[in-house]
Amino acid sequence: MKNLPVRIAGWSAAHPWRGIVGWLVFVVLCLGVGMAVGTNAATTEDFRIGEAGRGEAIAAEGGLQQRPVEHVLITAKPGGGRLDTGDADAAAADLTALMRALPEVRSVAAPVRDARHTAVRVTVTLNGPELEGKKHVEPLLARTAAVQKAHPGLRIEETGSPSISKGVEKLRGDDLSRTEVIALPVTLITLLLVFSSLAMALVPLLLALSSIVAAVGLSMAASHVFPDAGIGTNVILLIGLAVGVDYTLFYLKREREERARGGGRLSPRAVVEIAADTSGRAVVLSGLAVAVSSATLYLADDVIFSSIATGAIVVTLVAVVSSLTVLPALLAMMGTRAERRAGRRAARGLAPKKPKTYKAGPGRITAAVLRPVAKRPAATLLVTVLALLALAAPVLGLKLTDMGRETHSRSITAMRVYDRLNAAFPELKSMHQVVVRADAGRSAEVTAALRALAAGVEDDPRLSGTSTLTTSPDRRISMLQLHVPHHVSTDEAQTSLKDIRERRIPVTVGRVPGAETAVTGDVARYADYPTHQEQKLPLIIGALLLVTFAMTVRAFRSVVLGLVGIVLNLLSAAASLGVLVLVFQHTWAEQLVDFTSTGSIGSRVPLFLFVILFGLSMDYQVFVISRIREAALRGVPTRKAVIEGIGSSAGVVTSAAVVMVTVFASFAALHLIEMKQIGFSLAVAVLLDAFVIRMLVLPSLMLLLGEANWWPSRGVRRARAAAEPAPRPLEPVN
Repeated sequence: MKNLPVRIAGWSAAHPWRGIVGWLVFVVLCLGVGMAVGTNAATTEDFRIGEAGRGEAIAAEGGLQQRPVEHVLITAKPGGGRLDTGDADAAAADLTALMRALPEVRSVAAPVRDARHTAVRVTVTLNGPELEGKKHVEPLLARTAAVQKAHPGLRIEETGSPSISKGVEKLRGDDLSRTEVIALPVTLITLLLVFSSLAMALVPLLLALSSIVAAVGLSMAASHVFPDAGIGTNVILLIGLAVGVDYTLFYLKREREERARGGGRLSPRAVVEIAADTSGRAVVLSGLAVAVSSATLYLADDVIFSSIATGAIVVTLVAVVSSLTVLPALLAMMGTRAERRAGRRAARGLAPKKPKTYKAGPGRITAAVLRPVAKRPAATLLVTVLALLALAAPVLGLKLTDMGRETHSRSITAMRVYDRLNAAFPELKSMHQVVVRADAGRSAEVTAALRALAAGVEDDPRLSGTSTLTTSPDRRISMLQLHVPHHVSTDEAQTSLKDIRERRIPVTVGRVPGAETAVTGDVARYADYPTHQEQKLPLIIGALLLVTFAMTVRAFRSVVLGLVGIVLNLLSAAASLGVLVLVFQHTWAEQLVDFTSTGSIGSRVPLFLFVILFGLSMDYQVFVISRIREAALRGVPTRKAVIEGIGSSAGVVTSAAVVMVTVFASFAALHLIEMKQIGFSLAVAVLLDAFVIRMLVLPSLMLLLGEANWWPSRGVRRARAAAEPAPRPLEPVN
């Protein structure tokens, strides 16, 4: 046993206090470095995607970029009768004066009254980039509250991108706190049931939490290379608690088995080294698989997925380091203390405690599940695969959309105001922005063409009929804004975008020589993002399959197992995605899961699910197949090795799956629909992977493949040949 995990574990076991202190210093240093350098947040430029992103870049070149905007809505008090227009005008005047005095404010537009004279709107534009509006909106909200206090007969409230973003950020923080309250106690209870010891149960939890702290610090430093899109911490919590507990659990269970099998004859260090040589190696392979799988998200060319990849990679690698360094130190220390307690009992003349016995083989439930698998592997494989394909069938109706602003929870105050604002001023729901870049000498031609475009759509029922034309000071950039009285997800908004891009532009500004045109705005952003994801999906899935195949072949020296891993992961991911579509694209489960269906799946969810699930599935695959291969290398026939390996690993895989499902299911309780979909789909995926794929499909398939499982490796064949008794020499014939 000379591999790296064994050498590291041996050193930590021999110097436990150094290992523990070293880990604590590492965690503090990681957090300290992160706090010192700070987080490099993604900018507006980092989020630009497709034609909409190109249009934003052109507009920004001429100083016409979208700014953070807040709307203050003035209406009558609920149940207070008609709006007092005089009081409303006075409140609007007070508000305008107060807002203009703020350094955060760029401009305040003249008050606008709705068509029914039931509401007055004051539009306030903030300084700075669009994404930074939430940082500066607090003073505006305070001024709005002050005017409300001065005019108690009115309802004066504020909404807009900055205040909504601030509300979403607060809701996300509150939700994450609630998930911790749910996930941590359930995880601890699960570990108590597994180990029947509070000390042993606390070890995985504390190591996972310390790994998360270290990873948060490292991710802050990494954000200076890969900007943080604001979800890095969410990913670190989601993945960190799951893999941190899992890796420690794999190691701990193996250490306890070896200690029980040794019957007290092995020293704590020897037991730790044996666990490192088996489960430690599996943890390293699993961690590398998760990290490398997550790295394929960088191919998405999207700052959000780059943040997800960075968070997942950092926290996974830190969890691996903790399981290889501080965990062996803790186990050795606990083992030494147990020996000392036994010595003190002996010194007092007390009988030694009866050592815990190690029961080889599967438990009763696992044995009952494996019995039909062993008898009829072909039938078991056929039935389970057909069932999984049936679960995957709804994927054929998958509809991907970007989860726009209107999908946010109405528990956010600004979202309730947003609904009332859109009811009074429907033209604010969304917008098309036609951006044109041309030589300054052609400015008149561009302006005439854009006016012709505006005139052509003036009577289009899908648009409001109002437009605004703006030109940059150098006359090179022009922008036509067309208001859309429909939410971005509606057919009216989407078909009007397609009409402008494909029919209106070619016959107007498209005819201006040398002019570069792009359509951006709310509707274009919503349409272009899913298209971008769909284009990148084949590349990323292809890279993911290649990585999974290569790592499995490298781990087990088997091309067949590499192919098996790919097929099983695809089956598991497709089935869980099918369940997600079945639940979230329809309304039947709205009350059950507490959501409002958008009739679609978030465009980021399938890619996130495939990548993270492929990585996490490698945890179970590596651990289970490692047990099977260990038995095969001892000369056990493949059929018996499969049953023995599945049976001996079933308990720890089940425990690890319960922990993962708990963590992911707690995210399904979030208010943000996309995070809810991610948590739900991952929880379903882990359930299917641990209890169907690893307990039914994998053993059935391996039993049918027999010795072909190990092709082209000769290691198992050599081990079996070595285990066979040598032939007896022939007796000489007299």
